[in-house]
Amino acid sequence: MSENTETKSLQRVSPATDILEREDGVYVYMDVPGVRREDLKIEINATELVVSGRALQGGTEKETFMEVEFGPGEYVRAVSLSDRVDRERIKANLKDGVLTLHLPRLEKIAPRRIPVQTA
Repeated sequence: MSENTETKSLQRVSPATDILEREDGVYVYMDVPGVRREDLKIEINATELVVSGRALQGGTEKETFMEVEFGPGEYVRAVSLSDRVDRERIKANLKDGVLTLHLPRLEKIAPRRIPVQTA
């Protein structure tokens, strides 16, 4: 089966997600069992951070699944971004099937005095 045919037949799932706000920013935890780092895609557009990934694990010819709850599938989830998020410093980490995203707050900008020129 070609990759395109296999990808089209994958079940699309919204991963279980926890979002936690802390003093230094927002933390997003997503369950993405079976997804390898190279199969994850994280994109930012104007108002959202979109996470997608594919889990392609499956049984061998000598194995038959009795029940499948998190088998082959495509995970897709969008998270709204606040204008207070520093988009340049977002970090992602994948460990033990959990994707952790840190969305740091923008640092406070100190007021700046504008000098007035005389003509």
